[in-house]
Amino acid sequence: MFCRKTYLNVISTMDAEGINGCTKKANEPYSACKVIEQADYLYGSGETEKLYRLLVQHKNSEDAELLWRLARASRDLAQLSITSAEEKRQLAYDSLEYAKRALEKNEANSAAHKWYAICLSDVGDYEGIKVKIGNAFVIKEHFERAFELNPKDATSVHLMGVWCYSFAELPWYQRKIAAMLFATPPTSTYEEALRYFHMAEEADPNFYSKNLLFLGKTYLKLNNKKMALLWLSKAKDYPAHTEEDKQVGS
Repeated sequence: MFCRKTYLNVISTMDAEGINGCTKKANEPYSACKVIEQADYLYGSGETEKLYRLLVQHKNSEDAELLWRLARASRDLAQLSITSAEEKRQLAYDSLEYAKRALEKNEANSAAHKWYAICLSDVGDYEGIKVKIGNAFVIKEHFERAFELNPKDATSVHLMGVWCYSFAELPWYQRKIAAMLFATPPTSTYEEALRYFHMAEEADPNFYSKNLLFLGKTYLKLNNKKMALLWLSKAKDYPAHTEEDKQVGS
């Protein structure tokens, strides 16, 4: 459902618990904090494959901060054009499992909620329309929880906008299926989506090329061509740091 950010620049900041919000435990066979520090450097450098290789070594970790990063890295690897269809599918399910475990370790982790929602959406693409629509309720709940835990995270707000946009443009036949399957199927409007995209931009201006693109696309849906051109031009001129940014600007 959601067109993902290779994207989502979510790097935890240093807080009272230590580097990136983690604390080295006694008798720990490795320092999760050290791995996370290395992972954040690789993520910021766009080293998707190296990042995945680093983190997957620690897939049995008990650290929520490490696990949601592994979920993100697995998903980023799946987005690469060199990844086969079979590998993309496996990585989608792996990502969801890592995000689920991150939530089990720390329910109050905003990023874990966000990545669980994103990965659940990805898996829905392989599960059929009934599961996909049914998952939408859970996805929205986790995005809302992520935003509740971290109101400054522009990406969670952006993804709420994508959720709204996706259901606002749902084809008529899928709406009919949803109405048959659910007493109260998920619905939204372009106006609601636009509100979230603007909220994301206000929280962190120019943070993500896809937010600019969706602003333009939503204004087009609302027949406001002047504002659509403004935001689509910004998306086209956005500096390309990732493969996804290049696609937006092309």
